[in-house]
Amino acid sequence: MLIPSTCLRLETQLDVVPLLLNGSRPEIVMARPASGQWSAHEHLAHLACHHAVFLERLQQILHEHRPPLGRYRAEEDPAWPEWSRLSTEEVFGRLTAQRADIVQLIKGLSEAQTSRVGVHSLFGDMSLAHWVEFFLLHEAHHLYTVMIRLGQATQALRLEQAP
Repeated sequence: MLIPSTCLRLETQLDVVPLLLNGSRPEIVMARPASGQWSAHEHLAHLACHHAVFLERLQQILHEHRPPLGRYRAEEDPAWPEWSRLSTEEVFGRLTAQRADIVQLIKGLSEAQTSRVGVHSLFGDMSLAHWVEFFLLHEAHHLYTVMIRLGQATQALRLEQAP
C-alpha cells in the first residue's frame, strides 16, 4: 500500500507548474543556459514523456513477474524529439492528463499489487510502491530545475537589457 503522503504528492505535486510558469514569456521558458543543458520547457516535456513511460512500466510490474526495467534516458527515446517540439501548453495538457491516468490506476490497486516488484538496473528489486516514490522524486528534481532555468533565463535577459 502507498503511504498517505505519497498519494497526496502524486495528486498535488504538479500543482506547482502554473505557479512556476506564471508570467514567464515563451522565450524565457524555451531558453537554454549557456551550458546547453535543457530549458525549462524541455524539462517539462521530459516529465510528460516520462509519464507515458511510467504508465507502461506500471503495467509491466502489474502483469509480468519481476520485469527488468532499465534506466530511462530521454535522449535514447525515439519519441523524445516529438515531445520536445510540442508547445509548453500542449506539454502541460498532456502531462496533467497522463497524471490523472496514473492517479486513477494507483488508487485502484490492492496492497498485493503495490507490493509487486520491478527490477531496476541500479537499485535492484523495487516494489510498485517504491517505483512511485522514485517517480515522484525524479519529478521533483525536474520541477526544481524548471524553477532554476526560469530564474537563469530571466536573469540573463535582465543583463542583456541593462544599459
